[in-house]
Amino acid sequence: MNMMGTGDDNRERKEDRNLPGELEQRESTVSMQDIYDQTFKDILEGEIVKGKVLNVGTDSIVIDIGYKSEGTIPIKEFLTPQGQLEIQVGDDVEVYLESKEDNEGIVVLSREKAEKIKVWDEISKVYEKGGVVQATIISKTKGGLIVDIGVRAFLPGSQVDLRPVRDLDRVIGKTFPMKIIKLNQRRGNIVVSRRELLEEERKGLKEKTLATLEEGKVLKGKIKNITEYGAFIDLGGLDGLLHITDMSWGRIGHPSELFAVGDEIEVAVLKFDRQTERVSLGYKQRLSDPWKEVTQKFAPGTKVNGKVVSITDYGAFVELEPGAEGLVHISEMSWTQRVKHPSKVVAVGDVVEVVVLEIDQSARRISLGMKQVEPNPWDALEQRYPVGTHVEGTVRNLVDFGAFVELEEGIDGLIHISDMSWTKRVKHPSETLKKGDHIGALVLHVDRAARRISLGLKQTQPDPWKSIVPERYRVGMDVMGKVVRITDFGAFVELPDGIEGLLHVSELSEGRVNKPEDVVKPGEELTLKIIKLDTDDRKLGLSLRAYQEAGREKGEEE
Repeated sequence: MNMMGTGDDNRERKEDRNLPGELEQRESTVSMQDIYDQTFKDILEGEIVKGKVLNVGTDSIVIDIGYKSEGTIPIKEFLTPQGQLEIQVGDDVEVYLESKEDNEGIVVLSREKAEKIKVWDEISKVYEKGGVVQATIISKTKGGLIVDIGVRAFLPGSQVDLRPVRDLDRVIGKTFPMKIIKLNQRRGNIVVSRRELLEEERKGLKEKTLATLEEGKVLKGKIKNITEYGAFIDLGGLDGLLHITDMSWGRIGHPSELFAVGDEIEVAVLKFDRQTERVSLGYKQRLSDPWKEVTQKFAPGTKVNGKVVSITDYGAFVELEPGAEGLVHISEMSWTQRVKHPSKVVAVGDVVEVVVLEIDQSARRISLGMKQVEPNPWDALEQRYPVGTHVEGTVRNLVDFGAFVELEEGIDGLIHISDMSWTKRVKHPSETLKKGDHIGALVLHVDRAARRISLGLKQTQPDPWKSIVPERYRVGMDVMGKVVRITDFGAFVELPDGIEGLLHVSELSEGRVNKPEDVVKPGEELTLKIIKLDTDDRKLGLSLRAYQEAGREKGEEE
C-alpha cells in the first residue's frame, strides 16, 4: 500500500512538478494567439495598414503586416516612372489590405491602391478647404482636357482660361494651379477649374488697381487683345482701352504695326470713370508732341530725307521723324513721268529725299514734294524747243482731237487734228497717223506754265494753198477730181494735188436734188468746173451743173 501509495504519491508529485510548466506553456500559447487575433481584428479589409519589407524578389515584394502570414505585392508597384526600385529590405511601407486570406491562405496587399487612397484623401481635404492643386495637362478629350493631379481629373474647355482658348493643343504638357470644383470619389469623378482661380486672382488685382488708379498716372500693362480701332491693356485685373489715335503722334494704319498681344508697355491714364470702371489710355502722351517744333525744324523749302511708311492711291506718306509725317502727292513725284500709282515710284521702307512744300500746323499736315529736289525740265523747255524748231518723236497716243508725240521721256507734244493736213479735212487722227509712228513735226507753241507743247505735222511741208493753188487753179477752169466723201450738203472732191473742193448739193444738177448720193458716189471720178476760189479761207467751190451747162452751150455753138 505504502509502496503503492508511495508510487502514486511520487507519480502525483511528478505530475505536480510537471504541471506548472505545461500550464505555463498552455497559458502562454493561448495568450499570444488571443493577443494576435485581437490585434489583427482591429485591422479591417479595405484599409491602409503599416508593414515591413521582409524580402525583395525578382517579381514581388514580401511584406509583414504582423499577421500569421506575410503578404506579397508585385514589384512593379514599387518602381519609379524611370524603372528604379524605391524600397529595400527593412523599410516600413503603407499598403492596402485587400483580403486577410485568399484561397491559399495568403494575405492580399496592394501598395498602388494605398497610394491612390492617400491621394484621394489629400485631394478631398483640399476640396473641403477650397484649396489649390497643381495640375498637369496631359491630353485632350471631348469638351475639354484630361489633367493629372495625382489622379486623373477633367478640365472643361470653358474653365481653361478667362477667355476661350481656341487651340487647346498649346497648353498640353503645361502645369497650372487649379481649383477642384466637383469631386465624387465613389464614381472617381473630379472636375477642376483654372478659370475660377484666375477670376479670384483678377478680382484681387482689380481691387488693388482701383485703389491706386488716377488720371495722369503712368503705369505698366500687358496687351491682351488688338482690334482695328485700338488695343485692350490689362492693368492688373482691370482692362483699359488704348485707342489707335493715342498710340503715336504720327499716322498708323493698324495697331499691329506697333504692338503685339502679350507686349508689356507703359501707358498714361487719360480718363478714368470710377463708376463704370472705364479707362482710356495713351501711349504717345508719354512723349512730347513733335508737332510743337515742326515749323522750326521743317520750314517750307527745306530738303530732308525721310522714310516711306505708307502708300495710298493718291500718294505716299513719308516719316520725317517719329511722329512727324508728310504726304507726297502723286502729282509731286515726278516732273516728267506719268505716275499711275505711287507704288511705281516708291516702296514702303524706301528712304527718299523730299522738299517741304507747305505746313498746316493746326491740321497737322505737311505737304512734301519729290520732284522739287531736281530742276524743273519745263523751265528750260522754251530754250530747248523754241518755236519753229523741227523735232522728231514717236506717236504715243491718239485721241479724238489729236495725237500725242513723245519728244523725250516725260515730254509730250500735241499735234491737233487741225494741224495734220493742209488739204484734207481730218475727222480722226487715225486717218493720218497710227500709234508707234516715228514722225517729224514743227514746234508751234510752248506753254511752260501749263506744261504744253503744240506741234504741227502739216507745217513741215509748204502750204499748197499759198504755193500751188494760186498758180495752178482759177475760177472757170475745168478740173478732174475724185469724190472722197459725201455729206448732207454735198460732196468733197479731191483734185490731183491733194486739194479738196466742195461740190455743193445745189451744184450737182439743174433740177432739185434731195440727196447728193442720188447723183454721185464715193470714189467716182468727175470733171467739174471751178466756180469759187478763196486762198485765204482755203475754200474751193466746184460745180457739176456749170460744167454740164457749158458743155451744152458749146455744142449748140458748133
